[in-house]
Order: sequence, then C-alpha cells, then structure tokens
Amino acid sequence: MSELRARLSKATKAAMKEKAAERLGTLRLISAAIKDKDIAARATGNDEGVSDDEVLAILGKMVKQRQESAKAYEEGGRLDLAERELAEIVVVEEFLPRKLDETEVEAAIDAALAEVGASSIRDMGRVMGVLKANHTGQMDFGAVGPKIKDRLSATG
Repeated sequence: MSELRARLSKATKAAMKEKAAERLGTLRLISAAIKDKDIAARATGNDEGVSDDEVLAILGKMVKQRQESAKAYEEGGRLDLAERELAEIVVVEEFLPRKLDETEVEAAIDAALAEVGASSIRDMGRVMGVLKANHTGQMDFGAVGPKIKDRLSATG
C-alpha cells in the first residue's frame, strides 16, 4: 500500500473513531473514486491499480469539481450546500501536496520551457505534459495554461 493510500486509510479510521460524519463521508468518497479507477485499471490488465500520481490527479479533479459546485450553489443562493462543498475541499486538499506559490509556479514554467526547448505555441502541449508529470496537485493547470501561452506567444 502506498503512503498516500495508507494516510487515507488512517484518516478514515480516525474519523470513524471520532464520529466525524461529514469528514468520514468525504474520505469515503475519495476511497470510492480511487477504487473505481483501480477497477478500471484491472480491466486493462494492471493488477496493481492506479499509481500515486493518478491518485493525485483524482484528488485534484475532486477539488476542481467541488469548487465549481460551490460557486454554482453560491450563485443559486444555496449557501448551506456551498459551505458543504468547501468543507469537502479542505478534507481532500489534506492529501494533496503543498500548493506552489506564484514564484515557484513561474520557476516551474521556466524549467519546463527549457526542458522541452519550447519556442512556439505548438510546444504548449509538451510543456503542459512536463508540468503535469512533475507538479500534479501542486498547481492550477487552468491558470498555468494562459501563462505558458503568453510566454510562447511573446517568444514565437
């Protein structure tokens, strides 16, 4: 069992003992999403299930979904549901690596541009691939995309 899965299991057991129903529900949602991906991976012949990188991608997707839901609930005047989504985000983010600050994001973009040897907008996919491989869960790729595009547009 990977360290990430062990932390998730330990947190789930602790939430059960503490009778923290909302936290436990979120942890079970995380486990279910991972198990779904494990089952899909087994269907393709991968008996070990998904890697930690794929688990981080699942967690990142869960955060993004909840952010979108919270925004929709706020716009619809359902603050109670928005608060629940935001509380779930806090639990999910416990298992993600520390977010990079703006300076670190810029440095990561510079390193990826140099690694790929990017010179035009056509290299954007390769740059994003490098960033996703090295920084999954550490940055918002939706915000990073336009920054890379601006840099490549300025150079090419």
